[in-house]
Amino acid sequence: MQGVQAPVVLAVDGNSLVHRSFHAQAHASQPSWAVRGLLTQLVSAVDRVRPTAVIVGFDDAHRSLRRERWPDYKAHRTAKLDTLVEQLVQAAEAMRELGVAVVVPDGLEADDVLASAAAFARRSGASTVIVTSDRDAFALIDEHTSVLRIINGGVDASPLMTVDRLVTLLGIPASQYRDFAAMSGDPSDNLPGIRGIGRRHAARLLAEFGSASAAFDDLDGVRNRLGAGVATCLAHPDARPAWERNCSVMAMRDDVPLDLDLSAGKGVLPLRAEAVDAVFRARNLIWSVGQAVRVLADVDGHIEPPRAVAPPRIERSPGERSARRLPKLVPRRPAVEQLALF
Repeated sequence: MQGVQAPVVLAVDGNSLVHRSFHAQAHASQPSWAVRGLLTQLVSAVDRVRPTAVIVGFDDAHRSLRRERWPDYKAHRTAKLDTLVEQLVQAAEAMRELGVAVVVPDGLEADDVLASAAAFARRSGASTVIVTSDRDAFALIDEHTSVLRIINGGVDASPLMTVDRLVTLLGIPASQYRDFAAMSGDPSDNLPGIRGIGRRHAARLLAEFGSASAAFDDLDGVRNRLGAGVATCLAHPDARPAWERNCSVMAMRDDVPLDLDLSAGKGVLPLRAEAVDAVFRARNLIWSVGQAVRVLADVDGHIEPPRAVAPPRIERSPGERSARRLPKLVPRRPAVEQLALF
């Protein structure tokens, strides 16, 4: 007799996926193309993972505790385009309309929602699949938490990173990932690492000493095992402060209130079929309504929208009917008008 399967929480990095869709389809004519991208990726992720509940996190757009403490955090990034800012707002609204749990933590980021979801699931006897395009979430991987990292090719072509697969990819366990990233740096967040220490040396240091702190405390050992060059890099006055700062910035809060109940309430699948149908039609995702309703609402098929009432038929005389059958020279509509319907 098979045991009861543990619940699964799908924790989605809303900011990451909206940003990715925004830049991947920046040529699109639709005013909400990034929102449409998030919706279609959500359906694919739910179809692949088959979770019990879905929670989507977004950054606080108005305040950042990290930037208040470290002003140069992400300071190199240009200001978000107005169209991107608007679509981030629309994306959160669309998720709420669907009925999934949406969390925008005060002063924090989507990463903190992901970490809190993983901690909540662990306490609840559930597992978590995190959906994001960022590598930061690798630090959350354990026997209860995996990361579906979205890369080119979409959800179906993206790898599900587990404890074993992370070791295969980077040569380190997830428990060492923050040390690894703090030493090698993260240019995307304006976090320079230790000068001269790339990913290869960072992985070797962690394999030999278990932690960056232990390596810093044993520079003679580093010199003997990995060479004078690596030891010199660690001995530089800026090296340890850079690592410590990066570790602090990269640390994720796991105490964000989620208001999530795996037995009922927001985010628990299946969602209401009417809500799913309405959200996808409103965003002109007509061709994927059926799949969305099937996957998110567990309903086979989709709800037909109200049909327009046909105008009353007008009776015409035989002469009028004959005249209507005469061929008319009507200009052909441009193909772009036809394509706009799809």
